[in-house]
Amino acid sequence: MAVVKAKKQKSGSKAGAVKGGIMILLVAAVMVGYYYHLSNRNRQQQEADVEVSVAQELISRNLTTNYPPTPKEVVRYYSDITRCFYNEEYSEEELKQLVDQTFALYDDELLQENEYGPYLIDLTNEINYYKDNSIRIASYSVSASTDVDFFERDGYSFARLYCTYTLVSGSRKQPVEEVYLLRKDENGHWRIYGWDLAENVNTEEPKE
Repeated sequence: MAVVKAKKQKSGSKAGAVKGGIMILLVAAVMVGYYYHLSNRNRQQQEADVEVSVAQELISRNLTTNYPPTPKEVVRYYSDITRCFYNEEYSEEELKQLVDQTFALYDDELLQENEYGPYLIDLTNEINYYKDNSIRIASYSVSASTDVDFFERDGYSFARLYCTYTLVSGSRKQPVEEVYLLRKDENGHWRIYGWDLAENVNTEEPKE
């Protein structure tokens, strides 16, 4: 009988060892899973903590799939880029990418009048002038949707609206009002056809 009991005890000892091994594996698996969870959470938090600059946010917009749907939104996005030009910090490569975004908003006829190289040089000179004289675009205000003037001419659909920019230099503020003219292309997108200071524009329709 004693021998039999001894055998049973040995058998139980083996079972206990197996159970113990399983528990160790389970604990190890839980620890590995918890470590992975913490590592993944920390990585996600680090990614969230990386601040996206104004320029990067504007550049990231895919105008092929996410083009502004209305004339007002086109001018608003263009004005956001304009503010970025004169107010924000960015690299030379980001400046070129911002110019690419503005060109994507232009009508074909306006693009023909603005060769990329000279345009970039003129823009850089103007940006440097603004920064050298501490001039910033503090804000802008686009016409309400109800104030957008839609009309037809030469078989094209046009939209005309106003945008007022507030320039600030020190304690001085100066409002600058501009008139934008947009033309709808064959894909239904409103493209910037041109703009000028409001004081230089005659908005009256010519008589037939």
